[in-house]
Amino acid sequence: MTTDINTLLTALYVKIDDWLGRPARVGRPPKLSDAELLTLAVAQVLLGVRSEARWLRFVPRHLPGAFPYLPGQSGYNKRLRAALPLLKKAIRAVAADTDLWTDGVWLVDSTPVECARSRPTVKRSQLAGWAGYSYCASHSRWFWGLRLHLICTPAGLPITWALANPKLDERQVLTAVLEHDPGLLRDRPHLLIIADKGYVSAELDRWLDQRGVRLLRPSYRNRTPRPDEHLLKPIRQLIESVNHTLKGQLDLELHGGRSIEGVGARIAQRLLALTAAIWHNRATGQPVTRSLIAYDH
Repeated sequence: MTTDINTLLTALYVKIDDWLGRPARVGRPPKLSDAELLTLAVAQVLLGVRSEARWLRFVPRHLPGAFPYLPGQSGYNKRLRAALPLLKKAIRAVAADTDLWTDGVWLVDSTPVECARSRPTVKRSQLAGWAGYSYCASHSRWFWGLRLHLICTPAGLPITWALANPKLDERQVLTAVLEHDPGLLRDRPHLLIIADKGYVSAELDRWLDQRGVRLLRPSYRNRTPRPDEHLLKPIRQLIESVNHTLKGQLDLELHGGRSIEGVGARIAQRLLALTAAIWHNRATGQPVTRSLIAYDH
C-alpha cells in the first residue's frame, strides 16, 4: 500500500466511520458527517494550513472529490470546537488499534503551549483563569498560555494527554490524569513510566507503586544516582523528539485558539493527526513509525 495523504485520509475515514457506526441523532443528517469532519481536520494539520478560511479554499483544488460538501469558515469552526469530546475519543480509538497501544513503557513530559504574547491580548483573552504565566527552563523564556502534559509510547503514540495551567505541578497533573482514567493502568503489569527530574516525589512513587507502576527518572545532583540512570539519556530524547514533531511539523504552538474549546479542539486535532500517521505507518509496515513526510504535500 502506498503512503500518501489520499491513502491515509481514505483509511482514516473508513476507520472512524466504522468506529462511530450509525449516528444516534434524530432528524436530518448533517451534510458533513462526523467521520468527514475529523478526517478533514486531520488533513488540515498534516498539510500545514493553519487558516481555516484558507483551508476551505485549498481543499477543492488540492483534494478534489475527497469531501463532497464543505461548510463555510464559521460553520467549520463551530463544528470543530463542538467536536472536542469526539476528537478525544477518536485519538483513543485509533491509538488502541495499533500494537503499540500495549507497550509496557510510557514516556511523560509537559511542553509549553503559548496562547498570547501582548499584555492587552492577555487581559481580554477568554482563556484568563485557565492559562497563565510561567517560565520554561528548557527554552529559557517566559510565556503566557498552557502546558500540554503528554503520555506516549517510545514510538510517539499518544496514550493520554491534558492541558493545564503552567503553574500546576507536573506530578499533580500526572496523578490527576491517571485517576481520571483508571482503565489505562488496568491489564498493564510491570508498567514503566520514564520522566524527568520534575517528577521526583516519594509520594508519587508510592502512589504509582500501589498500582503496580514503576517510575524511572533522574535524581537530583545532591542525591545518590540510581543504578539504572545511565539508561535514561537516550530514552529521554524520545519524548523531546515527539514534542519537536508536534511543534515543528504540526504547528502545536501556532494553533490560533482563542477560547477554551478552541484551544482544546486544535490541540486534539494535532494529536489525532500524529496518532493517525503512526497508525497508518504501522499498518503499512513503514520503517520510521513517526514519519510525516509522506503526508505533508
